[in-house]
Amino acid sequence: MKLHSYDIASKYSTSVAYFSMEFAIDQALKIYSGGLGFLAGSHMRSAYDLKQNIIGVGMLWSFGYYDQTRNEDRTLRPIFTKKFSYFLEKLPVHVSVKINHKEVFINAFLLHPDLFGTAPIILLSTDIDENDYLSRTITHKLYDGNEKTRIAQEIVLGIGGVRVLDAINQKIDIYHMNEGHALPMVYELYNRFSNMDELRKHVVFTTHTPEAAGNEVHAINFLQEMGFFNGLDMQTVRSITGYENNDTFSLTVGALRSAKRSNAVSKIHGIVANDMWKDVAGRCEIIYITNAQNRKYWTDKTLVRALDEHEDYELLARKKHLKKLLFEEVADQTGKIFDPEVLTIVWARRFAEYKRPGLLKYDFERFTKMLKNTQRPVQIIWAGKPYPTDYGAIEMFNELIEISHKHKNMAVLIGYELALSKLLKQGADIWLNTPRITHEASGTSGISASMNGAIHLSVNDGWHPEFARDGKNAFTIPEVDSRLSVAEQDKIDNKNLMDILQNKAIPIYYDKPKEWVKIMKNAMSEIEHEFGSARMADQYYELMFNYKLTAKGEILQGFENLDRKD
Repeated sequence: MKLHSYDIASKYSTSVAYFSMEFAIDQALKIYSGGLGFLAGSHMRSAYDLKQNIIGVGMLWSFGYYDQTRNEDRTLRPIFTKKFSYFLEKLPVHVSVKINHKEVFINAFLLHPDLFGTAPIILLSTDIDENDYLSRTITHKLYDGNEKTRIAQEIVLGIGGVRVLDAINQKIDIYHMNEGHALPMVYELYNRFSNMDELRKHVVFTTHTPEAAGNEVHAINFLQEMGFFNGLDMQTVRSITGYENNDTFSLTVGALRSAKRSNAVSKIHGIVANDMWKDVAGRCEIIYITNAQNRKYWTDKTLVRALDEHEDYELLARKKHLKKLLFEEVADQTGKIFDPEVLTIVWARRFAEYKRPGLLKYDFERFTKMLKNTQRPVQIIWAGKPYPTDYGAIEMFNELIEISHKHKNMAVLIGYELALSKLLKQGADIWLNTPRITHEASGTSGISASMNGAIHLSVNDGWHPEFARDGKNAFTIPEVDSRLSVAEQDKIDNKNLMDILQNKAIPIYYDKPKEWVKIMKNAMSEIEHEFGSARMADQYYELMFNYKLTAKGEILQGFENLDRKD
């Protein structure tokens, strides 16, 4: 069955199946939660542009991640609404997997390449009539909070995905795990290769986060009972995974031991990941390929044309127009009228504690004084989705809403999905990124913001250090010692952030407009090549997919010392 609508470029002829729990492709296809999906979406777009031999494999989430609405007091209310995607083509295949000793049936749907300009993507669903209600719920909600459901989702993606590809006669050379969720694919492939050394030649792995929540750990007996290891007996499981004496199984460690090569998603993340997993016996090499975004999708074409034609007046005029479009959304959601002449700061990404959405208000007196300054005013917008049962993150979101009621120039928006994300990135003057140092793997939202002339103001983590020239194309919050207490780090970072805003960014915007435009132009020009996803998609082929694992010795360590920390 031919899935690609384009002729494959000879440079990219190796056939790759790209497994990911989420893909952010279009506003109409709500099967993503945040950065992992945004990254996968840009990768699939550039695979299409470069005519690469890639097939995406993901999940058709019946209720998506969740929909952000508001309670009567305007606080956050997560709701789950059934989604329909009539533009998908149902494939003529019907496969099943065993989950908790029960047969679960899977339907597969194709997202045609030419519909949104992506590599072909196959989406899996158990929400079909052949299954009972419990089995149907497996593909209801992305990242379901129930442990059994989460494991079931991973079995469907990994084992079910491989079986669907086989059923439609797709010859796959390389199976790519975009995070460890698809790890069960390895145990399906083991039936084919019956040898881990041979299997590794066909598997690569991308790790996206140093955070514990992104590196799942489960009891190995529980995984065995659920069918995670595809019916392999425990002796075989322990032998091929290296878990001879450890009953706690890490998906990340399992992936690192099953791949010919793995990659982190920025240079700093590569250092952090190698340090995190340095004691894992039998793991593969971890290189880095810095994340990127698809310029064609994310940028405003008129803004880019003004940059290319060196028309500073048109660049500024277009930026103000884009701010007006964003402010229409602000007015619609909050009833506040923002001014396109005023410096506008945006913090927008997944709400999580380590990302510190509230860092800007840490010194609350100084924060409110900045908001009340009428001589050099600012406007601040927050947006993002907390995990629907992360009540600490929801509380942070609601606290910001409560504060915003007292300030006409502060807004908290809901519905942070592709459409709103694009509005915010095109309408922001400053894109604020405040994770705790060493916790941000990449943080790619700032890349697409910089492509639209929003100046990235960030801690020196993730992709930022590879791009930023402080005061020239971005603003950088000085590094703090990550060994300090959380409270001390937050205090120092807040002071440095506010100093940059009040002593550098705000004065340049109002007093030196030509210098501000120069910084904007530098950001837009210098982000284009190195942080465009064409570079990234090409590097994945060069450094991962076409990389040859020729000898067992290329695995960093053997399994001879498994008493070490896993």
